[in-house]
Amino acid sequence: MPDEPSDSRPNDNPQSQPETAPNKDAGAEVAGDLDALLAENADMRDKLLRTMADMENLRRRTEREKEDTSRYAISNFARDVLTIGDNLRRVIEHVPADAASKDPALKSFFEGVELTERELLKTLEKHGVTRLEPLGERFDPNQQQAMYEMPTTDVPEGTVVQVMQAGYTIGDRVLRPALVAVSKGGPKAAPAPKAEPKEAQGNGFGAGHAANDDKPGDA
Repeated sequence: MPDEPSDSRPNDNPQSQPETAPNKDAGAEVAGDLDALLAENADMRDKLLRTMADMENLRRRTEREKEDTSRYAISNFARDVLTIGDNLRRVIEHVPADAASKDPALKSFFEGVELTERELLKTLEKHGVTRLEPLGERFDPNQQQAMYEMPTTDVPEGTVVQVMQAGYTIGDRVLRPALVAVSKGGPKAAPAPKAEPKEAQGNGFGAGHAANDDKPGDA
């Protein structure tokens, strides 16, 4: 018998096709890529938050520095102006009150000096410069400089009993410490309870300053 021609058409029987081995690592690879993307996203988010926090801190620090520069820029100038106030105070203290009352010209001069001093202090306060009033208060080394000790038993030991030169603050900083005399030999001043911080206010040193814990009347 003659040979039958062979059929060259592809066999459409799926059972006759060779089976392809499934890629068992495909799912693991996708999961690994997803984990890597999530980790990278978390890292980038963390870096973004840190950068934003650093920028906010920088902005706040810049604002504080700007405020400090504006507030304390006149420190040197104000310190020089204080000398004028010292001279005016010396004139006022050395003019006898009875002499001024007897001499109209001297009285007018005296009142003019007092008016000038008040205007000077008012102008300084407008720019944040405040005079310290430590007389009768407990000595504070942060705001005062003790020139000598004065023996007395009338007030508690460590009380400011004389002010030779007024001190001043600018903002919350000491512009110039007050030169004072401090009592010695009196009763010890009892410290105020630390649980009552409100007593630290109204100490006569101006706003923003470390207050004295004790006052002469606390002894």
